[in-house]
This record gives sequence, structure tokens and C-alpha cells, in this order.
Amino acid sequence: MADTDNKLIPSVLEACKTANGVLNSELQTHIQALLGCSKAQLGQALLPYAASFAQAPISSFLVGAVAYDKHSDHYFLGANLEFSHRALSLVVHAEQAAINNAWLNGAKEITSLDITAAPCGYCRQFMNELSNAKQLKITLPTGETTLTQLLPGDFGPTDLGNQESLFDSAPVAINKVDELSDTLVSHLSQVYAPYTKNIAAAELVMKNGKRFYGRYVENAAYSPSLSPMQSALSQLAMSGEILAEAKLERATLVETKGRENQRAVTEAVISSFNETLKLHYYLIESKQV
Repeated sequence: MADTDNKLIPSVLEACKTANGVLNSELQTHIQALLGCSKAQLGQALLPYAASFAQAPISSFLVGAVAYDKHSDHYFLGANLEFSHRALSLVVHAEQAAINNAWLNGAKEITSLDITAAPCGYCRQFMNELSNAKQLKITLPTGETTLTQLLPGDFGPTDLGNQESLFDSAPVAINKVDELSDTLVSHLSQVYAPYTKNIAAAELVMKNGKRFYGRYVENAAYSPSLSPMQSALSQLAMSGEILAEAKLERATLVETKGRENQRAVTEAVISSFNETLKLHYYLIESKQV
């Protein structure tokens, strides 16, 4: 984990790490007491802790984001993740990481988002895929704003005839594959891929038995889409693991037969930090419910 600020409280940092950046109401109360802040101040107070999960070997620019879901009363941390000697387009942005963390861990919607710096255009477009994009509140160190203010004249899902959105999409029926874990199949059923219909998900298994999952997230602008392995690796990073040091035993990618498009980018990302890890690859049949 990055040393973003020598004033970070070790017990708060450890609590965020142990929780994989998912803070329930009980943990929030504990952290508020340690930080001496109110609930209203918590999102901004957590930003340096979120940024400490960043791995930025290319830019050395550490970004943190904190997403909040009022329905579950959970905060979800996110940080940027870069891959050495690979295309910059493969970077996971902090805002993507926080939203991905929330989506994979049961959030109903993103009510608000705190960020260490103004979001780039790429991230604004990624956020525009959210079910409540028009109501999304964003808090920066300079003050509060909204996604609508940051992205006027937007292009979104409905411009492509897509009536679904991230956090509000139909489940997918998956034909069981014996080689796949039940948890991976469950993640496959929740993929958001309305444009290519490529139902794709990833699983990472560490030698200590820990497992991390990722789902494909598509975007109306296409380029800001998040690949399933990027999604899974972001989850690995949010547990405090350094990619180059992670003791991984198995990496699995599953895609939809006839619509597959993720294998090459997945292998490129994995090989950036582990040249010996073999990718286990499967194709499935699926249908929209």
C-alpha cells in the first residue's frame, strides 16, 4: 500500500484494509471516533485512506474515491491501479474502482461520491452509466457539485437505445459449467454488458485460499468500459495486496461464446505483473432473462 500521508492513523488504515474498503455502519462509527469527524465529514476524511490503496507505477499520481450507498448505509473505497509497461487505456481509475467495489459488494446505487481531485472526462462518462446519474452528488476538496454539472450535453445509455443502467439491469441465466465455482457463476449472472452481450467475469485465487472476483462493465461510450480482470484486480488491490507481490495460484476468465472480446486484454494485464500465471479460459452459453 502507498504511503500517501504520514499522518494517517494506522488503526483506521488497517480497518479499511481488513474490510477490503467496504465500510458498514458499525465500522463507520468506529472510524468516526478515531478520526474525530461527523458522518457528514466521513467521505472526505476517508479520501487519504482510499488513496493509500493506489498503485501507480507509471504516473506516481495517487487518487482516492469514496462511494456511498444510502440504502445499505455503506461506504466503498476505491483507488487508481496502473499496469507497468502496458497501454494507459488499461488503467483502473479511482472512481471506477469505488463504483466497482460498491457494485460487487451489494450496493443498490451510488448516492454520492467523494474524490481527491476533479474527475477526468473518462470517469465522468463512466459515472454516466449509473442508474441515478442525473442525481449523483460529487464532493471534491473544492466543494460540492453534480455529475450533470460536470457532464453537460451528455451521451448515455438511452442514446444507444439501452433502457438498462449500471445497478439496474436484468439478471442473466447461465448454463452451469462444472469447472466454474458457484460464486463465479453468480457474478456472471450479474454482469452489465448491454452493448456487446458478452457476459464475462473473472476469478483470482490466491495460494492462501482468498478469492477475488470481477465483472464486465460496459459503457455507452465503449472506451470507459471496465474489463472483468481489471475489476477483479482492483478488488485484489483494495484488500491491500501489491500486484507484483500477490501470491496468485489461479486466474480464470469466462466469456460468452460468439461474443468473446476479453482474452487478449486479460492476458496483457496479468503478464504486466506475473509472467508465469496461466489464464484458465472458458466459453459459456447464456441468455438474457
